[in-house]
Amino acid sequence: MPGPGAFLVGSEERKHVAEVMETGYLSRYGSEDDPRFRRKVVTLERLFAERSGVRHALAVNGGTGAIMAALSALGVGHGVEVLVPGYTFVASISAVLAVGGIPILTEIDESLNMDPDDLENKITERTRVIMPVHMLGNPCAMESIIAVARRRKLLVLEDCCQALGARYHGKPIGSIGDISAFSLNINKTITSGDGGIVITNDGELYERAFGFHDQGHKPLRMGLEIGKRSILGINLRMNELTGAFALGQLEKLDQILAMLKDKKAKFKNALADARIPGMRFRTINDPGECATLLVVIFDDAKDAQWIAKELGTKTVSESGWHVYNHMEQILGVVDERGQKRYHSHMLPRTDDILGRSVALSVGVVDPGLGAGFGINVLSSDEEIVNAAERFIRVARAGR
Repeated sequence: MPGPGAFLVGSEERKHVAEVMETGYLSRYGSEDDPRFRRKVVTLERLFAERSGVRHALAVNGGTGAIMAALSALGVGHGVEVLVPGYTFVASISAVLAVGGIPILTEIDESLNMDPDDLENKITERTRVIMPVHMLGNPCAMESIIAVARRRKLLVLEDCCQALGARYHGKPIGSIGDISAFSLNINKTITSGDGGIVITNDGELYERAFGFHDQGHKPLRMGLEIGKRSILGINLRMNELTGAFALGQLEKLDQILAMLKDKKAKFKNALADARIPGMRFRTINDPGECATLLVVIFDDAKDAQWIAKELGTKTVSESGWHVYNHMEQILGVVDERGQKRYHSHMLPRTDDILGRSVALSVGVVDPGLGAGFGINVLSSDEEIVNAAERFIRVARAGR
């Protein structure tokens, strides 16, 4: 099942896509003098940068590619360590490995985000980057994370893939760190099927990210630039059709966020009024969250497991490739001595919190996140009440 943007595809997306289809001009590059070139990708980049309050945005072909381009821009390569939470989509970790870096897994706290108090325990002389991941639409405790980074002279890459549109202390997420990555995957706040965006205020980082995404070329090139490419890059370019669809979605982002916050408030208030013993809501670090999911945390893991099963879903600890314990391709990675670098249950606090947590869908309906029960962005008030009442009945029966 998709994220909220996919539920609301309409005239905005059709208009932008039709303009590209009329001319058949699909490349993101072209001359402003060419009437066939509709500049959808460039326009998406400009509007996204403006909305994010930054100088530069780069559209790419996916969230994973956005993280890789950002890592490359920060100079992550062979042997460079990057701090990443143990609860995140596998791409946050595999992207570090793909560019030659070493992911160092950190604990989470009850926000289900990176625990700032664990960072000092994981920093070594090889650490260069901290990658906070704004999980399930909830901004990380960026003030504390930035303080550690500045004190230890480290760079910060915000993984915003699951929280496009969120704000922290009044600032758009992605505008706080040195560079940031977003996803336009089908399960995200807005979507173009697949796609990603990198943003930064740093012109040099932007140029390096752009070069990585397009065979080493300089930003917004025209032609081939033979002999002028200074870094090694790959092809992560976004095409005009994808850019057109994303533009249509971006136009309705405020509407989507307002709908999500309204529906989550109704759902959460109904559960809060029930005063279920031994259950609380996860910590929300800022009311500017996306409101895509509602996470409850139980005192007892057995209660969480039983209730999740009765609702036809699962605890967050069982949510597939978002939990390091289930990333078999990561657990198989060995270090230079041939020893396994990662192993199951190496993060006891993370395991404990996730084992007691159940994610209820609000806008993102994704069993892969453990969110197989709840509501969606189009749910009526009656459907919200029904979902809340069912949860309450099951939770009370399990006590």
